[in-house]
Amino acid sequence: MTRLRRRLIGVGVAAGTVITVAALLRPSPLAVETILATRGPLVETVDQEGQTRVRDRYTVMAPVAGRVARITLREGDSVALGQTIALVYPAALDSRAREAAKARVAQTEDAERAGAAAVPRAKAALEQAQRARSRTQELAVKGLIAPEERERVELEASIRQRELESADFQAQAAAHDVEIARAALLGDGSRPVALRSPVRGRVLRISEVSERVVPAGASLVEIGDPSRLEVVVDLISSDAVRVHAGDPMWIEGWGGGGLRGRVRRVEPSGFTKVSALGVEEQRVNVIGDFTEPAIGLGDRFRVQIRIAVWQSPSVLRVPGSAVFRHGEGWAVYVVEASRARLREVELGHRTPFEAEVLKGIAGETVVIRDPNDRVQDGVRVRTVK
Repeated sequence: MTRLRRRLIGVGVAAGTVITVAALLRPSPLAVETILATRGPLVETVDQEGQTRVRDRYTVMAPVAGRVARITLREGDSVALGQTIALVYPAALDSRAREAAKARVAQTEDAERAGAAAVPRAKAALEQAQRARSRTQELAVKGLIAPEERERVELEASIRQRELESADFQAQAAAHDVEIARAALLGDGSRPVALRSPVRGRVLRISEVSERVVPAGASLVEIGDPSRLEVVVDLISSDAVRVHAGDPMWIEGWGGGGLRGRVRRVEPSGFTKVSALGVEEQRVNVIGDFTEPAIGLGDRFRVQIRIAVWQSPSVLRVPGSAVFRHGEGWAVYVVEASRARLREVELGHRTPFEAEVLKGIAGETVVIRDPNDRVQDGVRVRTVK
């Protein structure tokens, strides 16, 4: 074997050794979980815990100070319109109490007149909304109106229907208050004043069933119709300004399946509430109606509310865990030629689970789902399921 040949063999062995050592020392690809950035629907929601409540609740109160006989009704019992629910034996009226009773009569009569006037107004508003709904349905059949406009008009008619029902309820309750106030004024203490149910419904709550002495205005029984429920949720004011009447909502987390509803009203006045962390927050009540039967739910049940404040049928979206802060903006890691590559992106709307991508990547781009601190620009990666 010549000297040159021996040298070539030695060089080859050394090169093979170097390559083998380099391969052994080279870090193995980092295992990452990936997903494709795809187009699809996205709904941004405001989520908050709320509760159900009977839409129209009537509290029967003692019209005068006196002794209340034991109440025989129980919570959940059905009551008819005009049914006696409690007996109050008025205390003897002195001159001051008699003047207060007279003022109470005048007050209830004013409320009765206001309630009676509200009914025809609510009825006229309903008739107008129903006419608008009929015209809208005719235009929708011909394809001359947008679906959103049709939904808005139908929602308006539904709201007016509920307002008329509430106006009727308030008128009945006001007339009943007048009867009680007049009976209390004429009472001499020996004959009881019968407190009758102003509406047909169920007993929701009884303050105390036992016989006792109560002051004027003491709450005795709450009555309502549990089948006519609404939901109320108090939102932080910065979230409440994004919610509008007609926005869809989902009622979940009550022990049954998800139910659908719509926002009926965002109350115009807020209030201060102390959070669990002791921070004062400005809150606003948002009232919603069920758009399907709420079977199984009752008054003051806890529910989880999700209100849609924005939605689109097709946006480029990625998991929320794939995006992270980068400088003043946002970024994701994409996979190109088995390497992680940093891509700055511009985000649009976000949900707790997904984010809309406006700029930076295209559809069908392979994105690292949950990058950790070992993922860097240019590092070799391999996809795992």
